[in-house]
Amino acid sequence: MKLLLKWLLSAAALLFVAYIYSGVEVKSFTSALIAAFVIGLFNVVLRPVLVVLTLPVTIVTVGLFLFVINALMFWAAASVLDGFHVTGFGAALLGSLIYSVLGVLIESALGGLFTKE
Repeated sequence: MKLLLKWLLSAAALLFVAYIYSGVEVKSFTSALIAAFVIGLFNVVLRPVLVVLTLPVTIVTVGLFLFVINALMFWAAASVLDGFHVTGFGAALLGSLIYSVLGVLIESALGGLFTKE
């Protein structure tokens, strides 16, 4: 139940990012659902590999390179989907930052709703 709700809220967050930032475009809620799924899939599969491969750069930049990795995941998802478009790397960086902040808020809210007693 929590996973389904998180997926729906993440799609809504992606629509919100597209609404407040013109560098990100989402055509419909269905496109946002698919994009949220693909972004999540990329973050589970590709992100850990990229983090390990870029560990020296991440250490030198005191972790700031992780923002670049997040932007690459966001941009990669946009490049493989039709209803989700990002205008460039700068738009992907800003869009992924907004989306990440919203993701933290969603996770925090869901953590409060689904506490284990």
